[in-house]
Amino acid sequence: MYDYVDGKADWLAAGFPSEGAEPRGATVGDVARRDVPTCGLDEPINEVRDRVRAAGWNTCVALGPDRTVLGLLREEELGRGTDEPVEGVMRPGPSTYRPNVPIGELATIMVQKQVANSPITTSDGRLVGLLVREDAVTVASSSSVGPS
Repeated sequence: MYDYVDGKADWLAAGFPSEGAEPRGATVGDVARRDVPTCGLDEPINEVRDRVRAAGWNTCVALGPDRTVLGLLREEELGRGTDEPVEGVMRPGPSTYRPNVPIGELATIMVQKQVANSPITTSDGRLVGLLVREDAVTVASSSSVGPS
């Protein structure tokens, strides 16, 4: 047995299972892609770019040693430089969302703000996955709460 003391909101934000009488709709944690490429701050951008593109992606999440999200590289950043370290070209401190956010809520935000993708993290900032806008919109549209 484990006595979880951080509270219900933190438990749900971490993406842990829950029970209850109310039906639970899809959340961003359910839809986020877990196979997103990651990189360290000191890796050369040209090596990261090659690895990311070979995997069929155009985004990479820059992580600290404890898997904490520190930055984001989208197509624009991946196209910069040759052997500069990731830290010098990444978008530092990207906006992140917790796994328990309803998919319709974040799909709406992503469409309105034209955000291609967004990191999903635990409450302590560790990467869960990357939510891709097209995935969010598709799932939200098929549920009762779609993007507006």
